[in-house]
Formats: sequence, structure tokens, C-alpha cells
Amino acid sequence: MARHEEEAMAARVRLKEAEAGLADIGDLDAARGEVEDVKMTVEAARMTMMTKRSAHDELRREGEARLRRAQEVTKELSGWRHRLETAARRISELDERRRASQEDLEKARSVPGEISEKRAALAGEIERAEIRRRAAADAVAVAENALREAVGAERDAERAASDARETRARAEAQAEAARESVEQAAERIAEETETTPDALLETLDADPDRMPAAEALEAEVNRLKRQRDALGAVNLRAEEDAREVQEEHDSLLREKTDLEEAIRTLRAGIASLNKEGRERLLTAFEQVNTNFAMLFRHLFGGGEAKLVLVESDDPLEAGLEIMCQPPGKKLSTLSLLSGGEQTLTAMALIFAVFLANPAPICVLDEVDAPLDDANVTRFCDLLDEMTRQTETRFLIITHHAVTMSRMDRLFGVTMAEQGVSQLVSVDLKAAEKMVA
Repeated sequence: MARHEEEAMAARVRLKEAEAGLADIGDLDAARGEVEDVKMTVEAARMTMMTKRSAHDELRREGEARLRRAQEVTKELSGWRHRLETAARRISELDERRRASQEDLEKARSVPGEISEKRAALAGEIERAEIRRRAAADAVAVAENALREAVGAERDAERAASDARETRARAEAQAEAARESVEQAAERIAEETETTPDALLETLDADPDRMPAAEALEAEVNRLKRQRDALGAVNLRAEEDAREVQEEHDSLLREKTDLEEAIRTLRAGIASLNKEGRERLLTAFEQVNTNFAMLFRHLFGGGEAKLVLVESDDPLEAGLEIMCQPPGKKLSTLSLLSGGEQTLTAMALIFAVFLANPAPICVLDEVDAPLDDANVTRFCDLLDEMTRQTETRFLIITHHAVTMSRMDRLFGVTMAEQGVSQLVSVDLKAAEKMVA
């Protein structure tokens, strides 16, 4: 009995120690719940990090695209400015060439008049010399006739007749030579002055009896010819060059006008496109914003959500901020929500855009991965609602059992034999009818 009492006492002591140890351990289920909460917190933080990283990459790509577009616009603007400056310089050069050509043309126009005046003066002097030469020849002929008559008077009558015949022959020869000289002079006057001797004499208003000797006139004519030759060649293409320069100037003016008109048309087109783009963007924004608020309330069972344009009054340059207020929380931006809430909000925004511009087919790849079972159920309810409102077929790639159970048909890949893949399809609607 003493031994059994000692064993009972020791057993009671061990029992008290076990009870004390059990009391120190606490609630094991609560500890396990805390561990699960920590795991969910870590998972949510990981999803938040992935979401922010994706948003950062998207912003970086968008910034690079805008930078490239800005560089292209700057390059095009520089090209148009360079072409405009080149055209202006070309027009200025053509104006200078046109003014220089006009000055040369005025000088060239005055040269033929001076030459004509000098040629008329020379023709007058030649005419006067020719008149004096004829007068001198007539005087010589008269003297010779008088001499022959005196000689004939001294000779006998027989020689007088012979002398008379000879005198007549000589007179006829001289007359013929004089007529030839007159004809040559008339031809020369007609060739050089394009007028007749009588008209030239009237134009010169000179006295034939007072004209200088023929040698002096010939020397003066040669001197004037040398002066004329010293003037140099006359640019006979001055008028043609002026016309070519004027035509080129007019062509450049037309090109400048066309360029200015093209610039005005381009600016008007850009303004029209910007205006139409703003109108369409605002219309689409209002429609998407309405759909987003409706889908957000449907997914979260309440709350509010809206899209806000920030950073600019121009819709084409403004940024987009997502403002969300799940039930029981304050209004905040998307980045302040948990991973599951961010996923549901993103789904609401995607489907809001999809409602505004639906497509025949929509493919969703692992969108339910960060969601728990309750949120996956809400996601499936949203898919059912979208199916009823639109005629879109949704193809969902998922590993979640709840999502697969809500689908109409399942497609999977199995490998019944090593290295041989096989596509398996199950129609869940038909299976439900067979079970029923």
C-alpha cells in the first residue's frame, strides 16, 4: 500500500506538470490560424509586388514609346523648318538675281540706242563725203571738157571731130562710172542704214558742197568703227535670262504657297483629329466608368469605384487613376488595396472596357490564381453575368477547382502513354443532364 501510495503521488505530480505544460501551450488551432494568416499576408505582399512590377514595366514601356514619338515629331518639325528656311534663302537669292538681271537688262536696252545714234551719225558723214566726192568728180569732168574744147579749137576741124568722139566716149565712161559709184553708194547706204540716199540726205540736213574730202571722211569712219568695236559684245540673251529667272522665281513662290497651304491643312487635320479623339475618348471614358462602377459593386457586393483623369485638363494628355472603396473601407487608390482586392478591381476594369467594346472571344489566363475560394465564386458569378449580357465565348486557362466546376466545357491534356499527349474534352452541361 505504501508503494502504491508513492506511485499515486508521483502520478499526481506528473499530471499537474502535464496540465501546467498544456496550459502553457495555449490554443493550437489559434496558432495554426495565425500561421495561415501570415502565409496569406506574405502571398498578398508577393502579388502586390508582382502587380507593382508589372505596372512599373508598363509605365516604362509607355514612357519609352512617348519618348520615341516625341523624338520623331521633333525630327519631322526640324525637317519642315529646314525646308522652310531653305525655300526662304532660295527666294532671297532669286530676288537678288532678278534685280541684277533687271539692271543688266536696262543697261543692255540703252546700248542699242547709243549704237544706232552713232551709226546714224557715221552714215551722215559718209553721205556727205560721197556728195563731196561726186561734186569733185563733176568739177574734174568740166575742167577736162574745157581743156579738150580748147585743144580742139586749136586743131583743125578734122581732129576736132575725132576729139569730140573721144570726149563723148570718155564722158559716157565717166558717166557710167559715176552711175556705178552712185549705185554702190546707194547699196552701201541701204545695207548699213536701211534707207535711201535722198532720205539720208534729208535726215542729215547737210550741204553736199561743204563736205570734207573723201579721205578725211574715210579716216573718220574707220575711227568710229574702231570705237564701235571697242564697245565689246552685247548680251543678246539678257531678256531670255530675265524671263528664265522670273519663271524660276514664280515657281518657287508657287512651291512656297503650296508648302504653307499644306502646313495649314496639316495643322487643321491635327486639330480636327485631336478634337474628335477627345470627344471619342470622353465618350468611351464615361461608358467604361459607368460599367466599372457597376461591375465593382457586383464583385464586392457593394462599395464604390470610379476612374479619374489626372495631371492634365486635356484628355489626350491626362493620366488615369483608379479610385476604389470596398465595403467597410475608406476611398483609396488601387495600390493601397490587398492582392485579392486589386485582382477583383482589375477584373472589373477589364470587363468594363470589354462591355464598351465586346469581342466574339475572350481568353483569360490564370486570372483567378491570387483569389481565395470566396472571391473565385464572385469571379465566376461575374462571368455568368457577362455571358448573359454579351455573346462572347470565354476561354479560361485555370487550375482552380471552383472555376473549373462552373465552366460549360473542360479541355485538358493527358499523357496516357509515355511521350504521347492527348486532348481530353468534357461537356459539364451534358454531364449534368445525364446525372439528372
